Amino acid sequence: MEIAASSGTVEADVSAFAVLDPVEELPDLDPRLPGLLEAGEIDGAAGATCVLHTDRGRIVAAGGGRRDQLDADSIRDAAAAVARLGIGGTVAWRLDGSLPLSAAEQARAVVDGIVFGGYNAGAWKTSRPKSRPIDRLVLLDADEATLEVAKRAERIAEWANRARDLANRPPNDLTPERLADRAAEIAQGSDHLDYESFGRAQIEAMGMGAFAAVAQGSHNDARLIVLRYDPPGARDDFVLGLVGKAITFDTGGFSLKGAEYMEDMKGDMSGGAAVIEGMGAIVDLGIPLRVLAVVASTENMAGGGAYRPGDILTAMNGKTIEIINTDCEGRLVLADALWYAREHGATHLVDMATLTGAIVLAMGDLFAGVYANDDGWRDQLVDAANAVGDHLWPMPLHRRYRRYVNSNFADMKNGSILREASPALAAEFLREFTGEGPWAHIDLAGPAFIRRSRGDYLSQQGGTGYGVRLIAELAARLAA
Repeated sequence: MEIAASSGTVEADVSAFAVLDPVEELPDLDPRLPGLLEAGEIDGAAGATCVLHTDRGRIVAAGGGRRDQLDADSIRDAAAAVARLGIGGTVAWRLDGSLPLSAAEQARAVVDGIVFGGYNAGAWKTSRPKSRPIDRLVLLDADEATLEVAKRAERIAEWANRARDLANRPPNDLTPERLADRAAEIAQGSDHLDYESFGRAQIEAMGMGAFAAVAQGSHNDARLIVLRYDPPGARDDFVLGLVGKAITFDTGGFSLKGAEYMEDMKGDMSGGAAVIEGMGAIVDLGIPLRVLAVVASTENMAGGGAYRPGDILTAMNGKTIEIINTDCEGRLVLADALWYAREHGATHLVDMATLTGAIVLAMGDLFAGVYANDDGWRDQLVDAANAVGDHLWPMPLHRRYRRYVNSNFADMKNGSILREASPALAAEFLREFTGEGPWAHIDLAGPAFIRRSRGDYLSQQGGTGYGVRLIAELAARLAA
C-alpha cells in the first residue's frame, strides 16, 4: 500500500475520519453530515460506519468507541471498519488534532487498522467476496515525521499478516519442513541473515532429548530452524535471542485432546510464526541489532513411535524430565531451543509460545502474559508491546512454584495433576533451561489465534500475527 501525506484537497475514492461517542464535532466535508448525525446515522460505536455518497467519492464516518476510553486501538477499530467496507482504491484519512493522541500515534493506528482490517483468512475458498483493496492511503495534515512512522508501521503490519498466513495454513500444507522453507526464503533476501535447519537425526545428535521425544511420533520430520542476523553497526555486547514454539499440529499425543476445536491446533505454531516473521521485519527495517532466532518445529502425534507418559527424557543441558502429560509438549521443545539459543550467544532471551489454556482463562484473547527472571527486561517487553497494540501483562514468577514440577524419579516433571497455576509452573519449568542472563517467557495462547471475532480491528477467526509488532518495536528500542 502506498502511503502519502497532504495538507490540501485530495482526489480519493474514500474520505474517512474517526468519530467518538459522543460525537462532538464533524469535519466540514459535506453539508449533509450534521443532518446524518442528528438522525442517528453517524455513530461513534467501535466499528460503526456511515457512508455518504458524493460526486467526488464516498465520505465515511467510522466509529472508534467511547471518547472517555480513547486509545490507539480506538483508531485501529475505526480504520479497520473502513477497510472492511471493501470500497478500496485511495483513502484520504483526516487526522484529528483535537485528540490527546499525537499525529504519529494516530497515523500508526490508522495503518494498523487498514492492514489488519483488510486481511482475509479465506485463502482456500474457491470463490471469494468481491472487494477492492485499499492501495493508497493519504494522511491529511501529516508532517514528514508522521509519514515516516506510518510507512514503517505498514511494513511491520504486513509482516504480521504474513505470520497470520502461516498460522492459518492447514497442517497438511504447513509441515515443519515447509515452515523451515519460509525461514530460508526470508534469509535469501538479506546479505546479513544466515539460515540453518536441522532435522530430527541432527536434533538427537545434538542431545536435544526433550525436543526429539515430542518429534518421534510424527511421520513429518521435525525442524530446528535457526536464523542469525549480524548487521553492520550493531553493538557487540548484545544479542537478542528469540525462541519460538512451532507445533504445526498438536493432537496432544497419548494425552489426547478433545475433538472440539482440535482443528485450531494448526495454530499451535503461532509463537514460531511470530519469531520468523518478526525476524523478517527486523531485517526489512535494517535495525542495527544482532539477533538469534531459534524455532523448534514438529508435530505432536499419537502412534506406535510416540513418546509416552512415564518416559524420562534427557534435555540438552543434561537435566532429566519425567513425562506425566504428552500434551505438555511445548515446554519440552522450548527447553532445548532455549538452551541452544543461550549456548550460541544470546545475551537476552525471550520465548513466544501458545503454551497453556489456563492463560486464556485468565487473560482471554486480548492480553498475553509474560514471566521473567529480570524485572527490567520484563518491563522493556511490556512497554514495547503495549506501545504497538500487542497487549502484554506481567505475571508472577516465584521459586516456590517450582515445587509443582518436582519429580520423584527425575530432575523434574513436565506438568502437574493439580489444576493450579498452570502458566506459572510452565514458566518455572522453562527457567531451568535458560542459563545465565535475562529471560522472559510470553504465553500468547489467547491473542495469537482467536476462535471468534474480538469485535475490534482483528475480526477474522484464526491467526492474528501477535508478537511481530512487539518484536520489531523491542529491537528498534534496543538498537537506539
